[in-house]
Amino acid sequence: MTLREELEMGFLEDLIGYRIRLVQIAAYKDFETVTKGFGQAPRYFGLLSLIEANPGLPQGKLAEAIHLVRSSLVPIIDKLEIEGIVERRSSKGDRRLKAVWLTAKGKKVLARLRPHVAAHEQRLTARMSKEDKAALLRLLQQVDVNLRNGKSLVEAA
Repeated sequence: MTLREELEMGFLEDLIGYRIRLVQIAAYKDFETVTKGFGQAPRYFGLLSLIEANPGLPQGKLAEAIHLVRSSLVPIIDKLEIEGIVERRSSKGDRRLKAVWLTAKGKKVLARLRPHVAAHEQRLTARMSKEDKAALLRLLQQVDVNLRNGKSLVEAA
């Protein structure tokens, strides 16, 4: 019997947010073990992947995509820029906006990280059917939409 099975969860038993947080902590710990030796890149794999898929995306849009305020994203981009993984350029449409691009080094780091990320993903979804995985992704996307819509409603009030 595991500690988790011995504990009474009480109010937490049916809280989706709590379950998501527990899984996020465990998943991130596993992710860190399989991506050692890559500097800051693993911590920001999702962010870097978004930059790769959307080259030249303004910092503000990038922050919004990952649920951060722009001021929280700036020091992250600073670190990645120091490591030579990303670069900022003035936006073509508005020179006051800073757009973010992967460098050649950043593209190589992401390519080297992908097999490790895939192995981590395999562990996360072991013993899940393709249908279960698709359902989980769909439900998590709906939670994201709900939170984004809720945020908009709160800000509008």
